Amino acid sequence: MQSEYLFPVRRDFLKMAAAGTAAVFTGSLASAADSKPVTIGEGKFKFTLDENWGKLPSGMHYGLGCAIVVDSKDRIIVTSRSENPCVAIFDTDGKLLETWSKELSEKIGYTPQQIAGTAHGLYWSKELSGEFLYWTENVAGSGKKDNPRIGARVYKTDMQGKILYELGNVNKEGDTTQKFDFKNPTDVAIAPNGDIYIVDGYGSQLLYRFDKNFKHLKTIGGPGNTHGKFSTCHGVWVSTLNKEQEVYVADRANNRIEIFSLELDYKRTVPGVRNPCCFYQHDGHLYIPELDQRVTVMDSSDKLVAFLGDGHSKEGKKLAEKDVNANPDKFFTPHALTLDSKGNLYILEWIGFGRVRKFANAGAI
Repeated sequence: MQSEYLFPVRRDFLKMAAAGTAAVFTGSLASAADSKPVTIGEGKFKFTLDENWGKLPSGMHYGLGCAIVVDSKDRIIVTSRSENPCVAIFDTDGKLLETWSKELSEKIGYTPQQIAGTAHGLYWSKELSGEFLYWTENVAGSGKKDNPRIGARVYKTDMQGKILYELGNVNKEGDTTQKFDFKNPTDVAIAPNGDIYIVDGYGSQLLYRFDKNFKHLKTIGGPGNTHGKFSTCHGVWVSTLNKEQEVYVADRANNRIEIFSLELDYKRTVPGVRNPCCFYQHDGHLYIPELDQRVTVMDSSDKLVAFLGDGHSKEGKKLAEKDVNANPDKFFTPHALTLDSKGNLYILEWIGFGRVRKFANAGAI
């Protein structure tokens, strides 16, 4: 497909108050009791845990897991609510290539503490002029004089984190800055023609469409459970699985996926998901991290074809937080995911130590 904008990613993220309780974990994953590899899924969707991937050196740690994306060189970029590092970049073998904290702070105008306090979404986009990152910030601060409101921005950067355009809660408008009344945005996605879709999932429950130059085109949504209304519209994605491109919205608290045309006309709903967070498209399928202890795979016909790492027992009992490390084949709070060019799966969870993990492709993808 000829396209001005090519975009195999995005990703995604929520505001739980579990940071305090999650801090009891050390961040190290317990090994299985025997030497058998830890696997999830089956057949085409079978993956094997790489227990050594994604480790940070002494003195660094992850916070609540926010977003994880892959670039054209199969570099895995991880963001979490941590001041050190704010961003960690690995190769597919788990070698740590770069970390950003002070470096990113100097480019985007926030301290590492402020970055950690507002971190949420990240989307990688390949465009005619290069590769870019789109960042989505949550809100921090009360707005009072001694506690100014920060965050509530979506901004585009180069691959080194230099801001190219800011939209939202900016200090003043200019050629590369635009004020816009986001309440608490959560995710962004880019269409092949460059149109930009943004969800205000922790705030107004609105879905916005902009053109590639950040000109506002349309707004839909608002709180509710009727079609076209949302309850935590946490993630957004432009699917190119079929001839007709469509906008998918992870309507998390309504436990559904709402699907729209590129012009944001409602088309249909996919039920049967549990707190969907966001999407990633790979090899004819959409992968969906679900905050309620599961990853789901959906085909181009919207059929749910695989469920991975389900933390619910057959009796419906949920995996307890204290048992997370003892169950490496289960997910607790999947918040974001991505897949590399070889079909390896990377998962990041909304838990105090991030729990970023690689599951190597063991199927026939």
